[in-house]
Amino acid sequence: MDDRITTIVNDSLDAIAGAGDIAGLDAIRVATLGRKGSITLLMKGLGTLDPQARRQAGQALNAAKDDLQSAIDRRRGELERQRLDALLEAERIDVTLPERPAPGGTVHPVSQATDEIIAILADMGFTVAEGPDIEDDWFNFGALNMPEEHPARQEHDTFYLLPAAGGARPVLRTHTSPVQIRHMLDNPPPIRIIAPGRTYRSDSDLTHTPMFHQVEGLVIDRDIHMGHLKGCLRQFVEAFFGVDDVPMRFRPSYFPFTSPSMEVDIGCSFSGNRLTIGEGEGWMEVLGSGMVHPRVLANGGVDPEAWQGFAFGLGIDRLAMLKYAIPDLRGFFDADLRWLRHYGFRPLDVPTLYGGLTP
Repeated sequence: MDDRITTIVNDSLDAIAGAGDIAGLDAIRVATLGRKGSITLLMKGLGTLDPQARRQAGQALNAAKDDLQSAIDRRRGELERQRLDALLEAERIDVTLPERPAPGGTVHPVSQATDEIIAILADMGFTVAEGPDIEDDWFNFGALNMPEEHPARQEHDTFYLLPAAGGARPVLRTHTSPVQIRHMLDNPPPIRIIAPGRTYRSDSDLTHTPMFHQVEGLVIDRDIHMGHLKGCLRQFVEAFFGVDDVPMRFRPSYFPFTSPSMEVDIGCSFSGNRLTIGEGEGWMEVLGSGMVHPRVLANGGVDPEAWQGFAFGLGIDRLAMLKYAIPDLRGFFDADLRWLRHYGFRPLDVPTLYGGLTP
């Protein structure tokens, strides 16, 4: 028995000294002192010995157990210190190194303007609704009361995709108005939503790009009239541009999905290359609006005899150009770091009504 104990202790002490990590050390502990370990099994066999031999073997096994446990504890402490030293070495900071430059990323003006618009209209009770960029003809045109011969349906004005087998050609949405139809079909009135997102038209010049950003607004309730629409638009324009009592002009217009329809101009002045909102004799068109056409309400599953509503749409890129004095729309999409550093916003400049919008 004594020889077996001595052999186990010596082999185990060598293994403990050579353990490279905590997991390996625990495996040695289980193999020797665990429920099925070598020392434990010897202790279970003491009952087969005579009293004198049992007493001697028991003392030897207890001493071996204490020696092994002490060796395991010492090695565990050494491994913990080694692990901590390695961690501290890896995370060491050389204070003699030069300061790291501040992050150079900025928030794009379109993203900033979008956040400002959402913040203003959310405070007025609007919620954000979303829809797909690829639409079918009915949601993009038919449900919005746009006839087959409407110019917007022509190839030169709209991006069409290849049709599915036996189906109609899908289209890159030309406005975010389809979101209104989808929302009406899925949600009963009253409704108060805005639908910001990307839109696509085959057009490119100083003030137009093939892909641009719009926000559509929709309100449906009982006894809604044009006065509600004008009040909503006035509150929005004054909050966005930060100017009280902005002169506004509401001009009759035509849109297939609203009746009556109107375009909205704001008073401004031009001095050299500088545009000033809210003063002067000039006018600048900023958005289109009107009362939702009864056919559009019906196509959205809303009874036009019981419910009325108004809608408005505005170009985010255009409003960003006006507010931030950006002369050329094409710079929005050139990915020029110099342009982005000049016109971009700090990442933490999150627009809120209580904290302030961008001046």
